[in-house]
Amino acid sequence: MNRKTLVLPAVIGLLAPVLAACGGSDGSSGGGDAIVVGTTDAVTASKDAPAPLDPAYAYDAGIWNILRQTVQTLMIQPRGEGEPVPEAAQSCGFTDTGNERYACKLRPGLKFANGDAVTAEDVKYSIDRARNINVEGGPVGLLSTIDTVETQGDREVIFHLKTADATFPYKLSTPVAGILNPDDYPAKSLRDGFDLDGSGPYTMSAEVKDDQLVSAVFTKNPNYKGILKVNNDKVELRTFADADAMGTAIDNGDIDVMTRTMSPEQIEKLSASSPDSDVDLVEMPGLEIRYLAFNTNAPTVKTKAVRQAMAQIINRSELVSKVYGSEAEPLFSLVPASIIGHSNSFFNQYGDPSKTKAAAFLSGANITTPVKLTLHYTTDHYGSATKKEFEQLQQQLNASGLFDVSIKGEPWKTFRPAEQKGTYDVYGMGWFPDFPDADNYLAPFLDKDNFLGSPYANSKIRNTLIPESRRQADRLSASTSLTDIQDIVARDVPVLPLWQGKQYVAARDDITGTAYVLNSSSTLQLWELGRGVSG
Repeated sequence: MNRKTLVLPAVIGLLAPVLAACGGSDGSSGGGDAIVVGTTDAVTASKDAPAPLDPAYAYDAGIWNILRQTVQTLMIQPRGEGEPVPEAAQSCGFTDTGNERYACKLRPGLKFANGDAVTAEDVKYSIDRARNINVEGGPVGLLSTIDTVETQGDREVIFHLKTADATFPYKLSTPVAGILNPDDYPAKSLRDGFDLDGSGPYTMSAEVKDDQLVSAVFTKNPNYKGILKVNNDKVELRTFADADAMGTAIDNGDIDVMTRTMSPEQIEKLSASSPDSDVDLVEMPGLEIRYLAFNTNAPTVKTKAVRQAMAQIINRSELVSKVYGSEAEPLFSLVPASIIGHSNSFFNQYGDPSKTKAAAFLSGANITTPVKLTLHYTTDHYGSATKKEFEQLQQQLNASGLFDVSIKGEPWKTFRPAEQKGTYDVYGMGWFPDFPDADNYLAPFLDKDNFLGSPYANSKIRNTLIPESRRQADRLSASTSLTDIQDIVARDVPVLPLWQGKQYVAARDDITGTAYVLNSSSTLQLWELGRGVSG
Protein backbone atom coordinates (compact mmCIF):
# COMPACT_ATOMS: atom_id res chain seq x y z
CA MET A 1 0.00 0.00 0.00
CA ASN A 2 1.24 3.50 -0.67
CA ARG A 3 0.05 5.00 2.61
CA LYS A 4 0.28 3.76 6.14
CA THR A 5 -3.11 4.63 7.51
CA LEU A 6 -6.33 4.01 5.63
CA VAL A 7 -9.10 6.16 7.10
CA LEU A 8 -12.57 4.86 6.38
CA PRO A 9 -15.34 7.49 6.20
CA ALA A 10 -18.46 7.24 8.32
CA VAL A 11 -20.47 7.21 5.09
CA ILE A 12 -18.89 3.94 3.95
CA GLY A 13 -22.33 2.36 3.98
CA LEU A 14 -23.41 4.69 1.17
CA LEU A 15 -20.55 3.50 -0.98
CA ALA A 16 -20.60 -0.23 -0.39
CA PRO A 17 -23.12 -2.68 -1.86
CA VAL A 18 -25.08 -4.87 0.51
CA LEU A 19 -23.94 -8.48 0.37
CA ALA A 20 -26.29 -10.71 -1.54
CA ALA A 21 -24.27 -13.83 -2.28
CA CYS A 22 -25.07 -17.06 -0.47
CA GLY A 23 -22.48 -18.70 1.71
CA GLY A 24 -21.40 -22.30 1.73
CA SER A 25 -18.68 -23.26 -0.73
CA ASP A 26 -19.51 -20.65 -3.37
CA GLY A 27 -17.37 -17.63 -3.97
CA SER A 28 -14.53 -18.44 -1.57
CA SER A 29 -11.09 -17.08 -2.35
CA GLY A 30 -9.71 -18.79 0.74
CA GLY A 31 -7.26 -21.60 0.98
CA GLY A 32 -3.88 -22.35 2.43
CA ASP A 33 -2.90 -21.61 6.00
CA ALA A 34 -5.31 -20.07 8.49
CA ILE A 35 -5.39 -16.29 8.71
CA VAL A 36 -4.32 -15.55 12.28
CA VAL A 37 -6.02 -12.64 14.07
CA GLY A 38 -4.79 -11.30 17.40
CA THR A 39 -6.94 -9.93 20.21
CA THR A 40 -6.51 -9.03 23.87
CA ASP A 41 -10.13 -9.97 24.65
CA ALA A 42 -9.95 -12.74 27.24
CA VAL A 43 -12.60 -15.45 27.50
CA THR A 44 -12.45 -17.22 30.85
CA ALA A 45 -14.58 -19.83 32.58
CA SER A 46 -14.87 -19.53 36.34
CA LYS A 47 -17.02 -20.63 39.23
CA ASP A 48 -19.08 -17.45 38.85
CA ALA A 49 -19.20 -17.72 35.03
CA PRO A 50 -18.84 -21.37 33.95
CA ALA A 51 -20.61 -20.91 30.59
CA PRO A 52 -18.88 -17.96 28.89
CA LEU A 53 -19.89 -18.94 25.33
CA ASP A 54 -23.56 -19.71 25.93
CA PRO A 55 -25.64 -17.16 23.95
CA ALA A 56 -28.12 -16.98 26.84
CA TYR A 57 -25.31 -15.82 29.13
CA ALA A 58 -22.71 -13.97 27.04
CA TYR A 59 -22.97 -10.19 27.04
CA ASP A 60 -19.52 -8.96 26.15
CA ALA A 61 -18.19 -7.60 22.86
CA GLY A 62 -15.23 -9.97 22.74
CA ILE A 63 -17.34 -13.07 23.36
CA TRP A 64 -20.06 -11.92 20.98
CA ASN A 65 -17.36 -11.67 18.32
CA ILE A 66 -16.82 -15.41 18.74
CA LEU A 67 -20.53 -16.21 18.73
CA ARG A 68 -21.21 -14.19 15.59
CA GLN A 69 -18.90 -16.43 13.56
CA THR A 70 -20.73 -19.61 14.52
CA VAL A 71 -24.28 -18.93 15.70
CA GLN A 72 -26.63 -17.73 12.99
CA THR A 73 -29.37 -15.17 13.59
CA LEU A 74 -32.57 -14.41 11.72
CA MET A 75 -31.31 -10.92 10.89
CA ILE A 76 -27.85 -9.41 10.45
CA GLN A 77 -26.23 -6.00 10.04
CA PRO A 78 -25.41 -5.54 6.34
CA ARG A 79 -21.85 -5.12 5.17
CA GLY A 80 -22.18 -1.39 4.54
CA GLU A 81 -24.10 -0.65 7.76
CA GLY A 82 -27.76 0.41 7.66
CA GLU A 83 -30.83 -1.42 8.87
CA PRO A 84 -30.58 -5.19 9.46
CA VAL A 85 -31.39 -7.59 6.65
CA PRO A 86 -32.52 -11.23 6.65
CA GLU A 87 -29.79 -13.82 7.31
CA ALA A 88 -31.14 -17.20 8.44
CA ALA A 89 -34.50 -15.74 7.47
CA GLN A 90 -35.57 -15.44 3.87
CA SER A 91 -37.81 -12.55 4.85
CA CYS A 92 -38.87 -10.72 8.01
CA GLY A 93 -41.17 -7.81 8.75
CA PHE A 94 -43.86 -6.26 10.89
CA THR A 95 -47.29 -7.45 9.83
CA ASP A 96 -49.31 -4.81 11.67
CA THR A 97 -49.34 -1.02 11.77
CA GLY A 98 -48.51 -0.91 15.47
CA ASN A 99 -45.12 -2.67 15.27
CA GLU A 100 -46.31 -5.40 17.67
CA ARG A 101 -46.36 -8.48 15.41
CA TYR A 102 -43.17 -9.51 13.64
CA ALA A 103 -43.02 -12.50 11.30
CA CYS A 104 -40.03 -14.27 9.77
CA LYS A 105 -39.80 -17.03 7.18
CA LEU A 106 -36.68 -19.20 7.25
CA ARG A 107 -34.55 -19.86 4.20
CA PRO A 108 -35.26 -23.28 2.68
CA GLY A 109 -32.74 -26.03 3.40
CA LEU A 110 -31.10 -24.45 6.45
CA LYS A 111 -28.90 -26.86 8.39
CA PHE A 112 -26.82 -26.83 11.53
CA ALA A 113 -23.15 -27.56 11.01
CA ASN A 114 -23.73 -31.23 11.97
CA GLY A 115 -26.31 -31.60 9.19
CA ASP A 116 -29.49 -31.40 11.29
CA ALA A 117 -32.27 -29.33 9.73
CA VAL A 118 -32.94 -25.88 11.20
CA THR A 119 -36.66 -25.39 11.82
CA ALA A 120 -38.95 -22.68 13.10
CA GLU A 121 -39.31 -24.71 16.29
CA ASP A 122 -35.54 -24.42 16.83
CA VAL A 123 -35.85 -20.64 16.61
CA LYS A 124 -38.67 -20.61 19.15
CA TYR A 125 -36.73 -22.98 21.42
CA SER A 126 -33.65 -20.75 21.33
CA ILE A 127 -35.51 -17.52 22.10
CA ASP A 128 -37.68 -19.09 24.81
CA ARG A 129 -34.61 -20.73 26.33
CA ALA A 130 -32.79 -17.41 26.80
CA ARG A 131 -35.92 -15.84 28.30
CA ASN A 132 -36.53 -18.76 30.66
CA ILE A 133 -32.94 -19.04 31.89
CA ASN A 134 -33.04 -15.25 32.36
CA VAL A 135 -29.42 -14.62 33.38
CA GLU A 136 -29.24 -11.61 35.69
CA GLY A 137 -27.29 -8.82 34.00
CA GLY A 138 -27.20 -10.88 30.81
CA PRO A 139 -28.45 -10.17 27.28
CA VAL A 140 -32.03 -11.30 27.93
CA GLY A 141 -33.09 -7.67 28.31
CA LEU A 142 -32.85 -7.40 24.52
CA LEU A 143 -35.80 -9.80 24.34
CA SER A 144 -37.88 -8.00 26.96
CA THR A 145 -40.56 -6.79 24.56
CA ILE A 146 -41.45 -10.34 23.45
CA ASP A 147 -44.74 -11.68 24.78
CA THR A 148 -44.94 -15.03 22.98
CA VAL A 149 -43.25 -16.82 20.08
CA GLU A 150 -45.42 -18.80 17.68
CA THR A 151 -44.51 -21.17 14.86
CA GLN A 152 -46.48 -22.03 11.74
CA GLY A 153 -45.06 -25.04 9.97
CA ASP A 154 -41.33 -25.66 9.75
CA ARG A 155 -40.31 -22.29 8.36
CA GLU A 156 -42.45 -19.50 9.83
CA VAL A 157 -41.89 -17.82 13.18
CA ILE A 158 -44.14 -15.10 14.57
CA PHE A 159 -43.15 -12.84 17.47
CA HIS A 160 -46.00 -11.26 19.41
CA LEU A 161 -44.69 -8.24 21.28
CA LYS A 162 -45.95 -6.76 24.54
CA THR A 163 -45.55 -3.26 23.16
CA ALA A 164 -44.43 -1.59 19.97
CA ASP A 165 -40.71 -1.96 19.33
CA ALA A 166 -39.31 -0.51 16.12
CA THR A 167 -35.84 -1.69 17.19
CA PHE A 168 -36.87 -5.36 17.29
CA PRO A 169 -35.25 -6.29 13.93
CA TYR A 170 -31.92 -5.11 15.34
CA LYS A 171 -32.39 -7.29 18.42
CA LEU A 172 -32.92 -10.35 16.25
CA SER A 173 -29.44 -9.71 14.81
CA THR A 174 -27.74 -10.15 18.20
CA PRO A 175 -26.28 -13.44 19.54
CA VAL A 176 -28.87 -13.78 22.30
CA ALA A 177 -31.33 -14.44 19.45
CA GLY A 178 -28.97 -16.98 17.87
CA ILE A 179 -30.49 -20.22 16.59
CA LEU A 180 -29.37 -23.24 18.64
CA ASN A 181 -29.76 -26.97 18.25
CA PRO A 182 -31.83 -28.32 21.19
CA ASP A 183 -29.62 -31.42 21.18
CA ASP A 184 -26.64 -29.24 22.17
CA TYR A 185 -28.21 -26.69 24.52
CA PRO A 186 -30.40 -27.75 27.49
CA ALA A 187 -33.67 -25.89 27.84
CA LYS A 188 -33.36 -24.88 31.49
CA SER A 189 -29.63 -24.57 32.14
CA LEU A 190 -26.53 -23.06 30.58
CA ARG A 191 -24.02 -25.02 28.53
CA ASP A 192 -20.80 -24.89 30.52
CA GLY A 193 -17.35 -24.75 28.99
CA PHE A 194 -16.08 -23.68 25.58
CA ASP A 195 -18.07 -25.84 23.14
CA LEU A 196 -20.03 -23.86 20.56
CA ASP A 197 -22.35 -25.05 17.80
CA GLY A 198 -24.69 -23.41 15.33
CA SER A 199 -25.51 -22.85 11.68
CA GLY A 200 -23.31 -19.81 11.05
CA PRO A 201 -20.50 -19.36 8.52
CA TYR A 202 -17.92 -21.25 10.63
CA THR A 203 -17.54 -24.11 13.03
CA MET A 204 -15.27 -23.44 16.03
CA SER A 205 -12.72 -25.50 17.92
CA ALA A 206 -11.19 -24.11 21.10
CA GLU A 207 -7.76 -24.41 22.65
CA VAL A 208 -8.09 -23.85 26.39
CA LYS A 209 -5.45 -23.48 29.10
CA ASP A 210 -6.18 -22.88 32.78
CA ASP A 211 -9.88 -22.27 32.02
CA GLN A 212 -9.03 -19.52 29.51
CA LEU A 213 -9.50 -19.57 25.77
CA VAL A 214 -6.03 -19.44 24.18
CA SER A 215 -7.24 -19.61 20.59
CA ALA A 216 -10.41 -20.25 18.64
CA VAL A 217 -10.05 -21.84 15.21
CA PHE A 218 -12.90 -21.08 12.83
CA THR A 219 -13.33 -23.47 9.90
CA LYS A 220 -15.66 -22.72 7.03
CA ASN A 221 -19.02 -24.44 7.53
CA PRO A 222 -19.96 -26.35 4.34
CA ASN A 223 -23.62 -26.43 5.43
CA TYR A 224 -23.92 -22.65 5.86
CA LYS A 225 -26.67 -20.87 3.94
CA GLY A 226 -27.12 -17.16 4.38
CA ILE A 227 -26.24 -13.74 3.06
CA LEU A 228 -22.52 -13.81 3.86
CA LYS A 229 -19.74 -14.47 1.37
CA VAL A 230 -16.98 -16.31 3.23
CA ASN A 231 -13.61 -15.29 1.77
CA ASN A 232 -11.40 -17.79 3.58
CA ASP A 233 -11.38 -21.40 4.66
CA LYS A 234 -9.96 -20.98 8.14
CA VAL A 235 -9.25 -18.19 10.65
CA GLU A 236 -7.58 -18.48 14.02
CA LEU A 237 -8.44 -15.92 16.70
CA ARG A 238 -5.49 -15.91 19.10
CA THR A 239 -5.63 -14.28 22.54
CA PHE A 240 -2.73 -12.25 23.94
CA ALA A 241 -2.10 -11.09 27.47
CA ASP A 242 -1.65 -7.48 26.43
CA ALA A 243 -1.21 -5.12 23.50
CA ASP A 244 2.61 -5.29 23.63
CA ALA A 245 2.62 -9.07 23.23
CA MET A 246 0.16 -8.80 20.35
CA GLY A 247 2.28 -6.11 18.70
CA THR A 248 5.41 -8.27 18.95
CA ALA A 249 3.51 -11.13 17.31
CA ILE A 250 2.55 -9.07 14.26
CA ASP A 251 6.07 -7.63 13.99
CA ASN A 252 7.46 -11.18 13.98
CA GLY A 253 4.92 -12.41 11.43
CA ASP A 254 3.25 -14.76 13.92
CA ILE A 255 -0.16 -13.18 13.30
CA ASP A 256 -1.65 -11.51 10.23
CA VAL A 257 -4.12 -9.08 11.81
CA MET A 258 -4.18 -7.14 15.07
CA THR A 259 -7.56 -6.01 16.42
CA ARG A 260 -8.77 -4.67 19.72
CA THR A 261 -7.28 -3.54 21.81
CA MET A 262 -4.16 -1.79 20.58
CA SER A 263 -2.48 0.78 22.81
CA PRO A 264 -2.45 4.48 21.92
CA GLU A 265 1.34 4.21 21.56
CA GLN A 266 1.03 1.37 19.03
CA ILE A 267 -1.54 3.29 16.99
CA GLU A 268 0.66 6.39 16.98
CA LYS A 269 3.71 4.33 15.93
CA LEU A 270 1.85 2.58 13.11
CA SER A 271 0.39 5.87 11.89
CA ALA A 272 3.88 7.35 11.60
CA SER A 273 5.65 4.33 10.11
CA SER A 274 7.10 4.40 6.62
CA PRO A 275 4.90 3.74 3.56
CA ASP A 276 6.91 0.65 2.60
CA SER A 277 6.22 -1.13 5.89
CA ASP A 278 4.45 -4.46 5.48
CA VAL A 279 1.98 -3.71 8.31
CA ASP A 280 -0.82 -1.28 7.55
CA LEU A 281 -3.14 0.54 9.96
CA VAL A 282 -6.84 0.92 9.15
CA GLU A 283 -8.80 3.59 11.04
CA MET A 284 -12.58 3.40 10.99
CA PRO A 285 -15.53 5.01 12.74
CA GLY A 286 -16.42 3.49 16.09
CA LEU A 287 -19.32 3.63 18.51
CA GLU A 288 -17.51 2.51 21.65
CA ILE A 289 -18.11 4.65 24.74
CA ARG A 290 -16.54 4.76 28.22
CA TYR A 291 -18.26 5.90 31.38
CA LEU A 292 -18.30 5.82 35.15
CA ALA A 293 -21.16 3.89 36.74
CA PHE A 294 -22.51 4.35 40.25
CA ASN A 295 -24.14 2.03 42.75
CA THR A 296 -26.73 4.63 43.69
CA ASN A 297 -27.56 2.73 46.89
CA ALA A 298 -23.98 2.98 48.18
CA PRO A 299 -23.66 5.49 51.06
CA THR A 300 -20.73 7.34 49.44
CA VAL A 301 -22.61 8.24 46.24
CA LYS A 302 -26.26 7.78 47.21
CA THR A 303 -26.72 11.54 47.46
CA LYS A 304 -27.19 12.89 43.96
CA ALA A 305 -25.11 15.98 44.73
CA VAL A 306 -21.93 13.87 45.01
CA ARG A 307 -22.45 12.47 41.53
CA GLN A 308 -23.35 15.90 40.18
CA ALA A 309 -20.18 17.38 41.67
CA MET A 310 -18.10 14.74 39.91
CA ALA A 311 -19.87 15.54 36.64
CA GLN A 312 -19.08 19.20 37.22
CA ILE A 313 -15.36 18.69 37.89
CA ILE A 314 -14.24 16.08 35.35
CA ASN A 315 -12.58 17.66 32.34
CA ARG A 316 -13.21 15.28 29.45
CA SER A 317 -11.12 17.21 26.93
CA GLU A 318 -8.07 17.09 29.20
CA LEU A 319 -8.66 13.41 29.95
CA VAL A 320 -8.85 12.48 26.27
CA SER A 321 -5.88 14.60 25.18
CA LYS A 322 -3.58 13.26 27.90
CA VAL A 323 -4.50 9.60 27.50
CA TYR A 324 -5.93 8.91 24.04
CA GLY A 325 -5.00 11.89 21.87
CA SER A 326 -6.80 11.91 18.53
CA GLU A 327 -8.12 8.37 19.06
CA ALA A 328 -11.11 9.48 21.16
CA GLU A 329 -13.47 12.42 21.60
CA PRO A 330 -15.17 13.85 24.71
CA LEU A 331 -18.71 12.54 25.21
CA PHE A 332 -21.50 14.43 26.96
CA SER A 333 -24.23 11.79 26.75
CA LEU A 334 -24.57 8.03 26.82
CA VAL A 335 -25.53 8.31 23.13
CA PRO A 336 -22.56 8.92 20.79
CA ALA A 337 -22.56 12.05 18.66
CA SER A 338 -22.98 10.12 15.39
CA ILE A 339 -26.18 8.33 16.47
CA ILE A 340 -29.62 9.77 15.65
CA GLY A 341 -31.13 11.16 18.86
CA HIS A 342 -27.85 12.26 20.45
CA SER A 343 -27.99 15.29 22.75
CA ASN A 344 -25.11 16.99 24.60
CA SER A 345 -27.14 16.81 27.80
CA PHE A 346 -24.23 16.77 30.25
CA PHE A 347 -22.66 19.85 28.68
CA ASN A 348 -26.03 21.58 28.62
CA GLN A 349 -26.46 20.77 32.32
CA TYR A 350 -22.95 21.50 33.62
CA GLY A 351 -21.08 23.52 31.00
CA ASP A 352 -17.32 23.79 31.45
CA PRO A 353 -15.61 22.15 34.45
CA SER A 354 -15.96 24.32 37.57
CA LYS A 355 -14.76 23.72 41.13
CA THR A 356 -17.02 26.53 42.37
CA LYS A 357 -20.17 25.00 40.92
CA ALA A 358 -19.16 21.54 42.18
CA ALA A 359 -18.66 22.91 45.70
CA ALA A 360 -22.13 24.45 45.55
CA PHE A 361 -23.69 21.06 44.80
CA LEU A 362 -21.98 19.52 47.83
CA SER A 363 -22.60 22.35 50.27
CA GLY A 364 -26.24 22.56 49.20
CA ALA A 365 -26.66 18.91 50.22
CA ASN A 366 -24.65 19.35 53.45
CA ILE A 367 -21.93 16.98 52.24
CA THR A 368 -18.67 17.17 54.19
CA THR A 369 -15.59 17.52 51.99
CA PRO A 370 -13.34 16.02 50.89
CA VAL A 371 -15.58 13.12 49.84
CA LYS A 372 -13.62 9.88 50.10
CA LEU A 373 -14.14 7.49 47.17
CA THR A 374 -12.48 4.55 45.43
CA LEU A 375 -12.76 4.33 41.64
CA HIS A 376 -12.54 0.75 40.42
CA TYR A 377 -11.41 -0.25 36.93
CA THR A 378 -10.55 -3.44 35.05
CA THR A 379 -6.88 -3.98 34.26
CA ASP A 380 -7.18 -6.26 31.24
CA HIS A 381 -10.44 -5.71 29.38
CA TYR A 382 -10.44 -2.28 27.74
CA GLY A 383 -6.78 -1.87 26.90
CA SER A 384 -3.54 -0.83 28.52
CA ALA A 385 -4.48 2.87 28.71
CA THR A 386 -7.26 2.28 31.25
CA LYS A 387 -4.97 2.64 34.26
CA LYS A 388 -3.61 5.94 32.94
CA GLU A 389 -7.19 7.11 32.35
CA PHE A 390 -8.12 6.45 35.97
CA GLU A 391 -4.99 8.12 37.20
CA GLN A 392 -6.10 11.22 35.32
CA LEU A 393 -9.60 11.03 36.80
CA GLN A 394 -8.08 10.67 40.26
CA GLN A 395 -5.82 13.67 39.69
CA GLN A 396 -8.67 15.88 38.45
CA LEU A 397 -11.01 15.05 41.31
CA ASN A 398 -8.36 15.34 44.02
CA ALA A 399 -6.99 18.61 42.61
CA SER A 400 -10.37 20.20 43.32
CA GLY A 401 -9.91 19.62 47.06
CA LEU A 402 -13.50 18.38 47.18
CA PHE A 403 -12.64 14.69 46.81
CA ASP A 404 -10.17 12.23 48.25
CA VAL A 405 -10.07 9.58 45.54
CA SER A 406 -8.09 6.36 45.36
CA ILE A 407 -8.13 3.95 42.41
CA LYS A 408 -8.02 0.17 42.29
CA GLY A 409 -7.71 -2.19 39.32
CA GLU A 410 -8.88 -5.78 39.06
CA PRO A 411 -8.78 -8.36 36.23
CA TRP A 412 -12.05 -8.70 34.33
CA LYS A 413 -12.75 -12.20 35.63
CA THR A 414 -13.10 -10.78 39.15
CA PHE A 415 -14.11 -7.22 38.25
CA ARG A 416 -17.27 -8.08 36.32
CA PRO A 417 -18.81 -10.46 38.93
CA ALA A 418 -18.02 -7.97 41.70
CA GLU A 419 -19.62 -5.13 39.75
CA GLN A 420 -22.75 -7.21 39.13
CA LYS A 421 -23.03 -7.96 42.85
CA GLY A 422 -22.93 -4.25 43.72
CA THR A 423 -19.53 -4.49 45.41
CA TYR A 424 -18.22 -1.25 43.91
CA ASP A 425 -19.57 2.23 44.65
CA VAL A 426 -18.00 3.80 41.53
CA TYR A 427 -16.48 1.87 38.64
CA GLY A 428 -15.42 2.30 35.04
CA MET A 429 -17.05 0.45 32.18
CA GLY A 430 -17.12 0.49 28.40
CA TRP A 431 -19.98 -0.17 26.02
CA PHE A 432 -19.89 -1.54 22.51
CA PRO A 433 -23.43 -1.34 21.14
CA ASP A 434 -25.49 -4.39 20.39
CA PHE A 435 -26.83 -2.42 17.44
CA PRO A 436 -26.37 1.20 16.27
CA ASP A 437 -29.49 2.85 17.68
CA ALA A 438 -29.90 5.32 20.56
CA ASP A 439 -32.20 2.86 22.36
CA ASN A 440 -29.24 0.53 22.82
CA TYR A 441 -27.27 3.20 24.66
CA LEU A 442 -30.13 3.96 27.04
CA ALA A 443 -32.37 0.96 27.77
CA PRO A 444 -29.53 -1.44 28.76
CA PHE A 445 -28.49 1.04 31.48
CA LEU A 446 -31.84 2.40 32.59
CA ASP A 447 -34.58 -0.15 31.99
CA LYS A 448 -35.71 -2.90 34.34
CA ASP A 449 -33.19 -5.78 34.57
CA ASN A 450 -30.43 -3.55 33.16
CA PHE A 451 -27.11 -5.23 32.53
CA LEU A 452 -25.29 -3.24 35.23
CA GLY A 453 -27.71 -4.41 37.88
CA SER A 454 -28.05 -0.74 38.78
CA PRO A 455 -30.55 0.11 41.53
CA TYR A 456 -31.29 3.43 39.82
CA ALA A 457 -34.91 3.44 38.61
CA ASN A 458 -36.71 6.36 37.00
CA SER A 459 -40.37 5.57 36.37
CA LYS A 460 -40.78 8.19 33.66
CA ILE A 461 -37.88 6.75 31.68
CA ARG A 462 -39.01 3.15 32.08
CA ASN A 463 -42.76 3.48 31.76
CA THR A 464 -43.14 6.37 29.34
CA LEU A 465 -40.07 7.57 27.48
CA ILE A 466 -38.48 4.26 26.43
CA PRO A 467 -41.83 2.84 25.19
CA GLU A 468 -42.56 6.13 23.40
CA SER A 469 -39.23 6.07 21.60
CA ARG A 470 -39.71 2.46 20.50
CA ARG A 471 -43.04 3.24 18.87
CA GLN A 472 -41.29 5.41 16.29
CA ALA A 473 -40.16 3.49 13.22
CA ASP A 474 -38.66 6.75 11.97
CA ARG A 475 -35.88 7.13 14.54
CA LEU A 476 -35.63 10.87 13.96
CA SER A 477 -39.22 11.13 15.22
CA ALA A 478 -38.10 9.48 18.46
CA SER A 479 -35.63 12.29 19.20
CA THR A 480 -37.88 14.15 21.63
CA SER A 481 -38.29 11.13 23.91
CA LEU A 482 -34.62 10.22 23.56
CA THR A 483 -33.52 13.76 24.47
CA ASP A 484 -35.76 13.75 27.54
CA ILE A 485 -34.12 10.51 28.71
CA GLN A 486 -30.63 11.96 28.24
CA ASP A 487 -31.58 15.14 30.12
CA ILE A 488 -32.85 13.12 33.10
CA VAL A 489 -29.63 11.09 33.13
CA ALA A 490 -27.59 14.31 33.15
CA ARG A 491 -29.55 15.63 36.14
CA ASP A 492 -29.52 12.38 38.17
CA VAL A 493 -26.09 11.03 37.05
CA PRO A 494 -26.58 7.28 37.57
CA VAL A 495 -23.82 7.01 34.97
CA LEU A 496 -21.27 9.58 33.85
CA PRO A 497 -20.20 9.39 30.17
CA LEU A 498 -16.56 10.23 29.46
CA TRP A 499 -15.56 9.64 25.83
CA GLN A 500 -16.27 7.84 22.57
CA GLY A 501 -13.53 6.20 20.57
CA LYS A 502 -12.42 5.36 17.08
CA GLN A 503 -11.37 1.82 16.23
CA TYR A 504 -8.34 0.43 14.47
CA VAL A 505 -7.09 -2.71 12.78
CA ALA A 506 -3.48 -3.42 11.84
CA ALA A 507 -2.79 -6.04 9.17
CA ARG A 508 0.01 -7.38 7.06
CA ASP A 509 -0.45 -5.99 3.59
CA ASP A 510 -1.18 -9.30 1.88
CA ILE A 511 -4.43 -9.50 3.87
CA THR A 512 -7.58 -8.29 2.13
CA GLY A 513 -10.95 -7.30 3.56
CA THR A 514 -9.64 -5.28 6.51
CA ALA A 515 -11.88 -2.34 5.62
CA TYR A 516 -14.88 -4.45 6.63
CA VAL A 517 -13.49 -6.76 9.32
CA LEU A 518 -14.98 -4.50 12.02
CA ASN A 519 -18.27 -2.69 11.60
CA SER A 520 -19.16 0.48 13.53
CA SER A 521 -20.54 -1.59 16.42
CA SER A 522 -17.14 -3.35 16.75
CA THR A 523 -18.57 -6.59 15.38
CA LEU A 524 -15.73 -8.78 14.14
CA GLN A 525 -16.54 -10.08 10.65
CA LEU A 526 -13.84 -12.66 10.03
CA TRP A 527 -15.50 -13.87 6.85
CA GLU A 528 -14.36 -10.65 5.15
CA LEU A 529 -10.67 -11.53 5.43
CA GLY A 530 -8.71 -13.11 2.61
CA ARG A 531 -5.19 -13.33 1.23
CA GLY A 532 -4.18 -11.19 -1.71
CA VAL A 533 -1.06 -9.78 -3.28
CA SER A 534 1.18 -7.43 -1.34
CA GLY A 535 1.25 -4.02 -2.96
